[in-house]
Amino acid sequence: MNKTEGSARGRRAGSPDTRSEILEVARRRFLSDGYRTVTLRSIAAEAGVDVALISYFFGSKKGLFGATLGLLANPPELLSAALPGDRATLPERVLRTVVATWDDSDRGSQLRLMIAAIVQEPELTRLFREVLEREMVGRLAEYVGGADAPYRAAAFTAQVAGTIFTRYVLELEPIASMPADELVRHLAPGLRAALYAPTARRRVGPQA
Repeated sequence: MNKTEGSARGRRAGSPDTRSEILEVARRRFLSDGYRTVTLRSIAAEAGVDVALISYFFGSKKGLFGATLGLLANPPELLSAALPGDRATLPERVLRTVVATWDDSDRGSQLRLMIAAIVQEPELTRLFREVLEREMVGRLAEYVGGADAPYRAAAFTAQVAGTIFTRYVLELEPIASMPADELVRHLAPGLRAALYAPTARRRVGPQA
């Protein structure tokens, strides 16, 4: 057996075509099976590549998800980039990341298209909800810690989503034209309270 014949065997090496085929498999699997249940190994097996090649191309599962939507700015990865640092100033870092990303003409336009698609396509809505729950609310809950961390993380995410909707979809003034520094000054305290302020948990169910 010569080297040419031997190199043709086994799993395929990376190439632009291979990358496109991985994306096609991932997009179909995410939409049909959901984000939570799909694994990189199952995508690699179906695409006929080594799982390490997917990691090489896309870095992680959330990176692969962003690539399947063609996103220049992938929300879960933006959150991951903002997490390192002083816990007290996380709200400021998240807000500045959101504003810088959505104010960018290319990345912001693409994210607006993503929002429109999510609203119109139930399958994409379900998929994106799973991504938010796992890669954003879940990550924030781990970051905050404590029994009520999921509630705090969800409240934080809801406030950030509301800011995006108000500033970039509704374009409600004066929020829409407010400079980034001023927006952060007004909104960061509420986000900080959602994550860190002491709260009393209500009892659920019949009272003794």
